[in-house]
Amino acid sequence: MGKCTTITNYPHILHGADYNPDQWMEHPEIIEEDMRMMKLAGCNVMSIGIFAWATLEPEEGRYDFSFLDFIMDKLNENGIKAILATPSGARPAWMAKKYPEVLRVNEMRQRNLFGARHNHCYTSPVYQQKTAEINRRLAERYKNHPALLMWHISNEYGGECHCPLCQAAFREWLKEKYHNDLDELNYQWWTKFWSHTYTDWEQIESPSPIGEMKLHGLTLDWKRFVTYQTGKFIENEIAPLREITPDVPVTTNFMRFFDGLDYFKLCKLIDVVSWDSYPEWHRSEGCVEAAQTTAIMHDMHRSMKGQPFMLMESTPSLPNWHEINKLKRPGMHILSSIQAVAHGSDTVQYFQWRKSRGSSEKFHGAVVDHCGHENTRVFREVAQLGEILGKLDEVAGTFTPAEAAIIFDWENWWALDSAECLELHNKRYIEAIHRHYAPFWEMSVNVDVIDSETNFSKYKLIIAPMLYMAKPGVEEKIERFVAGGGTFVSTYFSGVVNENDLCYLGGTPCGKLKEVFGIWAEEIDTLYPEENNSVTFNGKEYTAEHFCELIHANEAETLGKYDSDFYKGMSAVTKNTYGKGAAYYIAFCDDGAFTKDFYSRLIKDLKIGRALEADLPYGVTAHVREENGQRFVFVGNYNDEPAELELGDTKYFDVTNGNEIFGMVQLDGYGVKILKAE
Repeated sequence: MGKCTTITNYPHILHGADYNPDQWMEHPEIIEEDMRMMKLAGCNVMSIGIFAWATLEPEEGRYDFSFLDFIMDKLNENGIKAILATPSGARPAWMAKKYPEVLRVNEMRQRNLFGARHNHCYTSPVYQQKTAEINRRLAERYKNHPALLMWHISNEYGGECHCPLCQAAFREWLKEKYHNDLDELNYQWWTKFWSHTYTDWEQIESPSPIGEMKLHGLTLDWKRFVTYQTGKFIENEIAPLREITPDVPVTTNFMRFFDGLDYFKLCKLIDVVSWDSYPEWHRSEGCVEAAQTTAIMHDMHRSMKGQPFMLMESTPSLPNWHEINKLKRPGMHILSSIQAVAHGSDTVQYFQWRKSRGSSEKFHGAVVDHCGHENTRVFREVAQLGEILGKLDEVAGTFTPAEAAIIFDWENWWALDSAECLELHNKRYIEAIHRHYAPFWEMSVNVDVIDSETNFSKYKLIIAPMLYMAKPGVEEKIERFVAGGGTFVSTYFSGVVNENDLCYLGGTPCGKLKEVFGIWAEEIDTLYPEENNSVTFNGKEYTAEHFCELIHANEAETLGKYDSDFYKGMSAVTKNTYGKGAAYYIAFCDDGAFTKDFYSRLIKDLKIGRALEADLPYGVTAHVREENGQRFVFVGNYNDEPAELELGDTKYFDVTNGNEIFGMVQLDGYGVKILKAE
């Protein structure tokens, strides 16, 4: 397997930050200090121009690139690359005043005033034209600049607009989806319920609290449309960049479990996936849960394109927008940054390089604080990390092998959230993803996080918690995967509805899935918060909470049974041999103890590779990246106390100092080791 390259002709781990020099142009001495300190911190890249539209185009049609020329040249003189952003994330005031159509209309049908960011209509021809024009000018001006490394389009796309332009575009999208057949739309949305049948396309409006909110097909299609329309805007953004700088890669920054957009669809439009990571470290329960959740997101963004990704934003100290903004404790910045690299990131970048002096993010953490010098704890840790990253050239571009995958599907999430059943306001889908992921993290097993449309063939094991929506072709994919020798695990409330949120007839799980799993799910019981049941599996009792599905094992073998309530003795865990493979069905929600034991056994039975074969202490994990048989093992301790682990007789080299390591290894609290297998 050859080396995977994400950043053209730049075989290093990128280390840098969002840099907003347009805020400091009245202070040239600060710019000079920034260049000096960037090199001191071991930074080799800066993201620039992200919110600079008002500076670049202070009046309509009058462009001023002088500050950007100056900064691009300065970066190049100092050996620092530029990730050059397009400024569409925040439009200038003159545009909103002259062209009010660029401002969004909210779900209450009210036009927003100028302000904030991403307060613009993706459908607006004016906004599309203005964006394309400034992007073209940026590309023409800097296409041959030696500092230009890649393009960063906009910033954290999100939000929706309900203006007349968007309503018309939504109706056109619906006409195409339903082949201009209004009867088919009515059928798929089940509009006869409550006499909501549409007799003209013009009657259809986007969901609104002052209008329709109960047609789940409408709600689901609107969310799909928002992703589609955002994608069209992204294509408009990228077009001039692709035309003028075809060899310069393009990215945009995604966010953690953001429910507004289907990133698995949008990732196809860009060259490199990047995301912004801001976990809540150091809560009273410790850092393990935050580390696991962050790992899921790293794995998801890596899996989207099956290649290294970028950590575009993180904080070296603290954010300012959490409910409680807690400092990273000493060591956590390096540990959490190396975690991203361990899971496949080829960058560690921050928001922000220098703290803003005013406005909403003036207290957001930065490499350079308001004090303006390098003599701070945070700067020293950033510089220490920069030194470590500078030794990881061998790691840049390497693969993150995974034999197991977990399905997280945005449309499934949307449909579950809108369903009026179970726990009305919390179906616990994200919790289920986390619960089924945790054992792999604890056993140092690399995992891909994929959607249901991803190719299954490369995996030994695929897990689909709460696969409520079985879209066209998915049940056939699962059937082929299992029949061909794969192992598939699913859970309660799976195979319930089609792609338009219509319940399947004939029982669940739907169609071929009943054959593959060898079961029929008759009912599902939702437990009150103070209630639980229990399940006996392999002679051990496990807690069942929140959801208990009542299933009948037809062809399947019963491995676990409920211990109480009227469904005592009914199947709770089953296994069905199907073709050359096996399908497991877990009918209950557990507290984590069952999934830990279940997957520990399955990992061993399927001989799924681990980064380290050792039993790791609680809160210690390991992940591997490799290239042509060369393995790099990243070991991290998410406890504030030291931990020991046994490496056995395998010899490793510490990448940061070249020392040989074997046998017992000690990790400091929040410590990390980067090991190269001999």
